[in-house]
Amino acid sequence: MKKAKPEAREQSDVVLVTGVSGGGKSIAMHALEDAGFFCVDNLPPELLLDFLKLEQQRGKRRVAIAVDVRSAGSLPHLLPLIKQLRSEGVALRSIFLDANTETLMRRFSETRRPHPLRQHPAVPGPAGESGEDEHRALLDAIHLERELLAALRVESTVIDTSQLRPAQLRAWVRDLVVVSGDSLTLVFESFAFKHGVPSDADFVFDVRVLPNPYYDRELRPLSGRDEPVARFLEAQPEVRLMLSQISAFIAQWLPNFSADQRSYLTVAIGCTGGQHRSVYLVETLCKQFAYHGQVLKRHRELDAK
Repeated sequence: MKKAKPEAREQSDVVLVTGVSGGGKSIAMHALEDAGFFCVDNLPPELLLDFLKLEQQRGKRRVAIAVDVRSAGSLPHLLPLIKQLRSEGVALRSIFLDANTETLMRRFSETRRPHPLRQHPAVPGPAGESGEDEHRALLDAIHLERELLAALRVESTVIDTSQLRPAQLRAWVRDLVVVSGDSLTLVFESFAFKHGVPSDADFVFDVRVLPNPYYDRELRPLSGRDEPVARFLEAQPEVRLMLSQISAFIAQWLPNFSADQRSYLTVAIGCTGGQHRSVYLVETLCKQFAYHGQVLKRHRELDAK
């Protein structure tokens, strides 16, 4: 007699929000709550399966769960649970909110809140009461947190919040959860090199070598989304060549990333100010790859204005 196959879980919409302390999890959870998700903060990983089973009995609704280092002892159990749920048909998307160390240090300084790992045995206590000692203890806590969350970051869709305003982060999170987690999502992001390279980028293309509309007084106040700037850039042979080469590279390797069961692929295009050239290329690439189905665009500097 053949053994009966275990019943597959009914597909549900589950978003796991994690990341470094100070990365913006509260903002992300508020955005998801406003989008109609039932949100639970700091759920111990050991309770995840029972919680989702209870939710399934109550009826299908979208659920967002925040998990961070406050459950540090349980984090090793989380990755196997994520893989188990996905294998059982649960449409689970994990979002990891990250930021560079300088930004995290500033945010903790501004809020004057202690880091959740400040009292962790692996974080040496300050030798005295000086600001330098506290600074070193906070830095050690941030580095330890990155180590504890490294494996989870690899399995997640990463958002670098270092340069994001709260409204931008809310919009980016809402954009992510409306696309299906069953296939790869292609993300194009423009940025300014003078504000740093996004840490969530899988590929970075530097287009600062292209002719710059900034030096045209009439084009300077416009952006790459405006028709006069687009016409100017379209007329440049270097721009057309760069665009065709980037497009060909992505088209060549996109099937491989999809076959590797990646949930997202972020392509960052950077110029000096993040206003003209990078924005134009992102807008154009989004149109070229619309056939892919799940394509998102982000303009880090432009949308912050």
